[in-house]
Amino acid sequence: MVSKRSDEAEAPARVAAMRGAGRKPRTKRGGAELGTATSGRTKSEDHKLMEEVVERSNLQLAYQRVVKNKGAPGVDDVSVPEFKDWLKMHWPSVKKALLEGRYLPRPVRRVDIPKPSGGMRMLGVPTLVDRLIQQALHQVLQPLFEPTFSDSSYGFRPKRGAHRAVRKAQGYIREGKRWVVDFDLEKFFDRVNHDVLMARVARQVSDARVLKLIRRFLEAGMMSEGVVEQRTEGTPQGGPLSPLLSNILLNDLDQELERRKLAFCRYADDCNIYVCSRVAGHRVMNGIRTFLEDVLKLHINPEKSAVARPWARKFLGFSVTAHREARLRIAPASVQRLTQKVRVLMRAGRGRSLAHTIEDLNPLLRGWINYFRLTQTKGVLEDLDGWMRRRLRCLLWRQWKRRATKARKLRALGLDAERARRGASNGKGPWWNAGASHMNHALPAQYFTRMGLVSLMDTHQRLQSLS
Repeated sequence: MVSKRSDEAEAPARVAAMRGAGRKPRTKRGGAELGTATSGRTKSEDHKLMEEVVERSNLQLAYQRVVKNKGAPGVDDVSVPEFKDWLKMHWPSVKKALLEGRYLPRPVRRVDIPKPSGGMRMLGVPTLVDRLIQQALHQVLQPLFEPTFSDSSYGFRPKRGAHRAVRKAQGYIREGKRWVVDFDLEKFFDRVNHDVLMARVARQVSDARVLKLIRRFLEAGMMSEGVVEQRTEGTPQGGPLSPLLSNILLNDLDQELERRKLAFCRYADDCNIYVCSRVAGHRVMNGIRTFLEDVLKLHINPEKSAVARPWARKFLGFSVTAHREARLRIAPASVQRLTQKVRVLMRAGRGRSLAHTIEDLNPLLRGWINYFRLTQTKGVLEDLDGWMRRRLRCLLWRQWKRRATKARKLRALGLDAERARRGASNGKGPWWNAGASHMNHALPAQYFTRMGLVSLMDTHQRLQSLS
């Protein structure tokens, strides 16, 4: 996940390099300082931003990105394999409409997915051509806005990412800021005020066609069960432009935090502020709540926000120990989500071979430990490895079913006849037997290693040695 986000964020930089040969370089600005729309650009260039959006090399890169990401069709039911032929037929008229400022995006298709913490997250799936246009816009706009963003903003930006944010947060805690103001923006992507957002986009963009197009994307209807609902607020997740727009809006929050000289880390709408005392934390929470409500028209979710010790909260799936050196650890909620996913896979594997189940399980384990490779506590990885092997032993015990089959399988795995008979006929349940000595002796850790099961502990040590 992290590598995919980073890859997407770096695409605009490559486009800028392709377009920028011979152009006067833009002036680099530090922190969250704002520039003008014409910084490093001529006035005519600012008013020809749409020409850059539909420029051939920019569109080629956008097309590659959209096709690589695959994804479901939008409301027009055009799929990725059909998209190239669709473009050959319709792109000239789409391009003409874009350049003339009269292109109208189609409604997005509503998809609700469960959140890890409970509740549902609403996604809006645009049509493929709208995804292409949004990606092309993203690649042109991000180089304009990137110099204005804060150094403490890490989400959906080139050469940044969750790991850098987590490391920075750990550094603040080690410096003695051992209280965290952890606030959750209530339904952020659903509650974005369009006027407030567009005012901030217009600080850097003066091409009226681009501004009109972005507003039309924001106001495009949402189709659910064949009915289109009009939108007056929000920027639903699902389109390539949404992450950039969220950074543009929340950049004002970053500026306010920097003005107050606060230590913070923000990844999209996930923001933690680190302070030295509980009193300071509550003062900051009240001040930021007022700023968000009055200036950005956003609200803090009181149930998910708190002033607390960092080791009692999580940030991007990580937490820390209470030691002075504040070692990084995997948050319990992240461990729980992994075990839930493993249980689902195991239930699906009851009628399949062990090798097939391990083959399905390994990509999940590799991706999970690759993200959490920064963890500095290893006990949870050892526990998870042991739990995973016990789940697989339990799966086999269920598959063997009859006592005679269990005894035969245990003998084949190296147990003597008497021990195999006693183990097969003990009358205990599958989970108890999966942890019993006879199954551990018959199916030791080395057995699953030979079967190709990914070990979280071994993979973590290998990743640490590589880094």
